[in-house]
Amino acid sequence: MDFLPDAIVTCILVYVTNAKDVASASCVSKRWKESIPYLNKLVFHRNIFDDVKRFSPDEIIEQMVSSINKLEELVVYCPFSGSGLASWLSMAGHSLQKLELKMDDNLIDLNSCSRKLDSIGAATNLESLKLWGVNMTRGPKWHTFHKLKNLEIVGAVTDDSNLRAALGACPNLSNLLLLGCEGVTDVFIELPHLEKCKLDFNGLGNCSLTVNSRNLQHLEVQGFSGIRVLETQFLRDLIIANTAGRVSALDFGKLVALESLEMRGVQWCWHAIHYMLQLASEVKHLLMKVEFTGDFDALQPFPEIDIVDFFNSHPKLTKFEIHGAMFAALCQRNSLRNVDSRFMIPCLEEVVVTVRSPLNAEQKMSTLESLINYGKKLRKMRIRILQMKSSHSSTDDFFEDICKFTHSHRRIVSIE
Repeated sequence: MDFLPDAIVTCILVYVTNAKDVASASCVSKRWKESIPYLNKLVFHRNIFDDVKRFSPDEIIEQMVSSINKLEELVVYCPFSGSGLASWLSMAGHSLQKLELKMDDNLIDLNSCSRKLDSIGAATNLESLKLWGVNMTRGPKWHTFHKLKNLEIVGAVTDDSNLRAALGACPNLSNLLLLGCEGVTDVFIELPHLEKCKLDFNGLGNCSLTVNSRNLQHLEVQGFSGIRVLETQFLRDLIIANTAGRVSALDFGKLVALESLEMRGVQWCWHAIHYMLQLASEVKHLLMKVEFTGDFDALQPFPEIDIVDFFNSHPKLTKFEIHGAMFAALCQRNSLRNVDSRFMIPCLEEVVVTVRSPLNAEQKMSTLESLINYGKKLRKMRIRILQMKSSHSSTDDFFEDICKFTHSHRRIVSIE
C-alpha cells in the first residue's frame, strides 16, 4: 500500500466516506493514516455506534471531524446532542458546504431541538442543508446563509411565523423541499432565486399558499386548498394535489412556458379545474386524477366536456393521462356532438386511460375510438382497468368490448 502513487490513493479515498470505513482505512498503513486529514466527506449511519461502549457518539464524531483539515460534507443519521453538534460545527463549520442531519431522536425535548437548530448557524458557508425530523416550534437563531442554494426539511413540526423566519435566513435558495410538515395554515414564500419548489403538508388539506419567486420553474404542492403564485413566466412543470381536502381557490399568472400539468386529489371545485385547464392551453403533458368536483362537502361528478372543444383548446398536447371522472366527463352522450371530418388532434402521441366503471360503456368505447381515429400521431394507448366492480351486470360485456378494441388496434393499444 505504501508504494501506491498519490493520485491513486486520493482516488480511492474519494469513495471512502462511511465513518466506519474511514476508521478502518487508517489502520491499513501509515501512508493511508496520513491521508485521512485530506478527506472531504464523512457519513455516520444510524446504527454505527450500537456496539461501541467506551466512548459516546458525540466524542467519536468530534474526534473524526477534528482529524480532517477541510471537511466539506457531513452526514449524521445516528443520535447526537445539541452540544455535540455545536462542538463539531465550531471546528468544521467554516469549510462545510453540505450538511445533512437526522434530528428526530428526541422531538419531545424542545430545548434540545432548539439547541441543535441554533447550532447549525455556525456553518455559515453552507450550500446545501438537509434536516430530518425537526421540531421548529421555536424559530432558529440563524444568521443569514448567503451561500445556501438547497434546503430540504422532511418531517417538521412548525408554525407559520417560524417557518417564515427559517426561510428568511436563506434568501438565495434555488431549491426548496418541505415534506411531511405539520402545524402551518398560511405559507408565504418569497425567494427571488427559487427555481424548484416541492411542498407536502400534512393535515386537513385546508392550508393556503402564496409564492412570489420570479425564477420559479418547477412547483409541486400537496395539502393546500388555496394557492396563489404571483410570478409564472418561467414555470414549466406544475403539480397540484390534495388528498385530504378540497382544492377551491387558485390564482396564477399567465402560464406561457408551462409544459406539464398534473391535477390530483379527491375533490376539486369545478371552477378551479376549469380555471387551470383554461390557463394551461399550451401544455404538452396533462394528467387528470381528480375523482370528484363540488363546491361543498357533497361529492359531485364532473360535468360534460366536449371532446372537440377540449382538444382544440390544447393543441400542443402530446401526452394525456385520464383517470376516472375526467374520462367519464369526456364520454357523455353529447361529448362528441361537434365532431366532423375536419376535426383532428394534431400532436397527441400517448394516452393513458384509467377505467373504473362499466357505466356508459357505449359512450366510453366511442371516445376511445375517437382518440384513435382523430389522433393522427397517436402511437401508444394504455388502458388501465382499476377496481371495476365485477358484480355489475354489464362488467363482462364492457371488458369484452375493451379486449376486442385492443385486438383491433394491437399496435397502439394495450391493457394493464
